[in-house]
Amino acid sequence: MAIDEVDRREDGSFVERATGRPVHQITAKMSKSLKNVVNPDDVIHEFGADTFRLYEMYMGPLEASKPWNTNDTIGLYRFLQRAWRLVVDEEAGVLTLRDAPDERVEKLLHRTIAKVGSDVERLAFNTAIASMIEFVNAATSSGGLTRDQLDRFSRVLSAFAPHMGEELWHRLGHTESVSLAPWPAFDEAMLRDDEVEIAVQIAGKVRAKLTVPSDADADRIIEIALADTDIRRLIEGKTVRKVIAVPGRLVNIVAN
Repeated sequence: MAIDEVDRREDGSFVERATGRPVHQITAKMSKSLKNVVNPDDVIHEFGADTFRLYEMYMGPLEASKPWNTNDTIGLYRFLQRAWRLVVDEEAGVLTLRDAPDERVEKLLHRTIAKVGSDVERLAFNTAIASMIEFVNAATSSGGLTRDQLDRFSRVLSAFAPHMGEELWHRLGHTESVSLAPWPAFDEAMLRDDEVEIAVQIAGKVRAKLTVPSDADADRIIEIALADTDIRRLIEGKTVRKVIAVPGRLVNIVAN
């Protein structure tokens, strides 16, 4: 049934316009007979070419069949808006950058560069974009980027949103195209966590979370767990029969 023969109700269901008979939406290839062809020019006119590119790459793995939903393009459009507002004052049109980097954002930037680079080689564009979205959200919460951080991020972004990446690159004072700039480097040490959060089970139930050094062995984890104030309170008055630790995952305390 062609799309122009169907009406969508407020509850999200669909009915045949002529009869009112309920119908179900299916995933089908674009075709003139179904009248479900989307003109890229219309999407680009409304949201821009960068949004269109991002949406096509974010839909899922290249080898998988994916339904086109024009309504979903707004999510990628908003991502680009957040990325722009992260470093540009919309009223004055000038860059607004931090003087000193936030350590958490710096570490996440290194991870983003590594993740996106690896994903591009595997043609996993959807997960690469997801990591950039995560980075922009974290940087927004922390209060922005430094000039050096924006320099690196604009190079990563330009591979997916070339128009915006180019604009940010030139606002940093560069004269050559960002497409000629090398891929930013990352520090392997920044890809490793100094600490990890593990679950603490008491009598078979998860009762607490504990942050321990990522390289702590089982004995050290048990020592930290039994010295923790909250865990000591939870086992107060009980006899600890056995404690088992799995590094990087959990501590299981058998107490009654």
